[in-house]
Amino acid sequence: MDIRVITPHYSVSPQISPEDVPAIAEAGYKVLICNRPDAENPPQLWAEEVGKAAEAAGLEFHVHPVTHSTMTPEVIARHHDTLAAASGPVLAYCASGTRCSVLWSFAMAKEMPADEILAATEKAGYALGQLRPQLEMLARS
Repeated sequence: MDIRVITPHYSVSPQISPEDVPAIAEAGYKVLICNRPDAENPPQLWAEEVGKAAEAAGLEFHVHPVTHSTMTPEVIARHHDTLAAASGPVLAYCASGTRCSVLWSFAMAKEMPADEILAATEKAGYALGQLRPQLEMLARS
């Protein structure tokens, strides 16, 4: 696993397997979010399979499949609400962690300055400077 910490409360990862879930729970994560559509994966990596492992490990599990073209205000709001209600540290995963980082960035736009958002994602290895105009627009909306 390649877990990358964005904030003490939110981390991202490329695709995980059901076998990874016990280690995720042992690392202290309380909430697991799947941002990857099942159509991108073989059946053994579908959200349902990871969700079963999450339940067995005592993790809260959410499925918010998203692609760049389906990253709507509703999806962003749902992600924000999940983070706000989380009982502890959150790990979100997708193919590379980039979508999870972008989704988090948009969800935090009204709560954090764009510079802080971009610095946090950059430190985790996700250069998202091209999102600045969208982040600033979301902050004003």
